[in-house]
Amino acid sequence: MGPKIASSRKDTKVSKKDFKSNKTSSKAVSPKGWPSGISYIRRPAYSKQLAPEVLTALNTPATTSPTIIKSAAPYSNVRITPISSPTHPAHNQHGLFAAQSLQPNTLILPYLGYVHGKAEEDPASDYDLSLDRELGIGVDATRIGNEARFINDYRGVGPPVPNAEFRGVWLDVGGGAVEKVMAVYVLSAGKSGKGARARGIKSGEEVLVSYGKGFWDERKGEE
Repeated sequence: MGPKIASSRKDTKVSKKDFKSNKTSSKAVSPKGWPSGISYIRRPAYSKQLAPEVLTALNTPATTSPTIIKSAAPYSNVRITPISSPTHPAHNQHGLFAAQSLQPNTLILPYLGYVHGKAEEDPASDYDLSLDRELGIGVDATRIGNEARFINDYRGVGPPVPNAEFRGVWLDVGGGAVEKVMAVYVLSAGKSGKGARARGIKSGEEVLVSYGKGFWDERKGEE
């Protein structure tokens, strides 16, 4: 997962035959600005190559009081927006912007996509995010996902720090079932409760995270 920049990455071959289907993971009503050729989903889509014990782990919280979120797709608190600034790293592509003021430490939306193991990992993908490091599981939104796939890294955009971050949570998928996902949250206000973090993300501002130094080191090596 990364900025929406041109790259030489190979296509990730994902079709409906590759993942386990269910009623609520089928194509949902997509938000304004959603690209053609990319499937929009409300919950994770699982690779058929995942072992039963892995699927069980991804559907069974390890604690008695897990953080559980509900789907609100399509998400009205954000909007997919073309990037017109020539100085933006994702110029002529897209970013995800706040459609309303987002308070510190609040949920924005989950990061959804194709849940897979190491055997299906695409090192060149700009949309592959680690879901469970211990199990070696990732979630790739190259061909299937939700609005979160448009979130850019803060580097080079303007702000000196990100205004959002990824957190591991559980998505309520109905019927008493939950599924492990990564979700995007507004950064907390910090210990002092003052400064830029305390203001949250204002309406019209771009949602920005940190992909980590490793992501950029890999991309520099590809140039």
